[in-house]
Amino acid sequence: MLTHEDKELLAKKGILEEKIAEQLACFEKGFPFLKLSAAASVENGGIMKADEKECEQYLAAWDAYKAGDKKIVKFVPASGAASRMFKNMFEFLGAEYDKPTTDFEKKFFDHIHDFAFYNDLNAACLDNTGKNINALLSEHNYKAVVSNLLESAGLNYGALPKGLLKFHRYADGVRTPLEEHLVEGALYAAGKSGEVNVHFTVSTEHRALFEKLVAAKAAEYEAKYGTTYHISFSEQKPSTDTVAADMENKPFRDEDGKLLFRPGGHGALIENLNDLDADIVFIKNIDNVVPDRLKADTVTYKKLLAGVLVTLQKQAFEYLELLDGGHYSHEQLETIIRFVQQQLRCRRTDLKELEDADLVIYLRKKLNRPMRVCGMVKNVGEPGGGPFLAYNPDGTISLQILESSQIDMNDPEKKAMFEKGTHFNPVDLVCAVRDYKGNKFNLLKHVDKATGFISYKSKNGKDLKALELPGLWNGSMSDWNTVFVEVPLSTFNPVKTVNDLLREQHQ
Repeated sequence: MLTHEDKELLAKKGILEEKIAEQLACFEKGFPFLKLSAAASVENGGIMKADEKECEQYLAAWDAYKAGDKKIVKFVPASGAASRMFKNMFEFLGAEYDKPTTDFEKKFFDHIHDFAFYNDLNAACLDNTGKNINALLSEHNYKAVVSNLLESAGLNYGALPKGLLKFHRYADGVRTPLEEHLVEGALYAAGKSGEVNVHFTVSTEHRALFEKLVAAKAAEYEAKYGTTYHISFSEQKPSTDTVAADMENKPFRDEDGKLLFRPGGHGALIENLNDLDADIVFIKNIDNVVPDRLKADTVTYKKLLAGVLVTLQKQAFEYLELLDGGHYSHEQLETIIRFVQQQLRCRRTDLKELEDADLVIYLRKKLNRPMRVCGMVKNVGEPGGGPFLAYNPDGTISLQILESSQIDMNDPEKKAMFEKGTHFNPVDLVCAVRDYKGNKFNLLKHVDKATGFISYKSKNGKDLKALELPGLWNGSMSDWNTVFVEVPLSTFNPVKTVNDLLREQHQ
């Protein structure tokens, strides 16, 4: 099936031949829906809601942890292009009409002076047309303004990653999301020496632009926040690309007969996360940032999530040491069971039938895993994954973040669970990635490979199937200890369209 040329391409990408067979088998058999127990909520204990006293304790726990010698890293997936953010404006450029017609277009032009990139856009318009924005608008030459925003002769925003766009305006200048993440890092992820580690995953084509911005700006924020930044970058590995298939589940080939590979989705980043040298890792999307005047909630709740994490981790480590020592009573085992079931929300129905020796093996396995605490916001109809209690391959029930594609929407009961969910996932995670002996977990061993996703695309007019790997915070972290904590909606301010920058939270 594989030609000599195919094998050379696989070797170049670092993909084993058996991986191709494995991926093609996924197209053949598809992926099973996950078996749900319930949508996680505050009411059923699936989502923790800390009271004022508990908040103080967890914030203090994080401050104490930060004062130690542990390495804290802020991990920001930042490779996403901004093209979808400007979908409406690309449509306007290609439309038969020349004046703003849709509500979206009218809002964009009515508030064009309020965008942080306005001055840059004005300068681009002057350079390329000899006229500023106001002059172009007075002539009803709206498309000239948009082309200067999106196309390469102007600001090229339609092809740049979100992390490099100007989002927020300040009295002393403007900031990109990359800069806002540097500021956040200084506010909640600085170690005892004031050092801040920030890691961005970027696309190969834009890496130099990210490095250039860091070189220009890092010293400014170091001086402002009295910190030292260690900023690193990585790219999605070619070895995580997945082969495309045709409608008969055979390898898709282009006109030249070459195999077509596609990026494996954000689940591929589990490899980048696995390569980090860290004790605690904060994960947050590049576009979920706010100006300084609104950062207080973000900082408080990031610290809260981290405090919950290190508190639970400390307790899990103590129990693992106890089990390792071999001197424990049945009552102590019952205490550990309660911790696993009530604090880590991992349940198994047949525990009473297990002998103590088998019980210890089970408890050790569940305690000695990577751990994550995830912020959950109340559902306001935003698209995205939700928090669920789901069955695992070993028969246990634990907390998982699921996407709608993982749920059987033809089953009325499961569909109702999804639609009535009280909370959703804003991608707000704090992760502990070392074991109780200080060794790094191999995170690739904790991925549930049965949670991938098949989507339908086309290439040069030919239909194809594309395979997405288990999502980074979905199946890639399926076999982690997971805890959900309610955080306020004020901590979730993504920018999905350019007009989101006009919302009060970004002005």
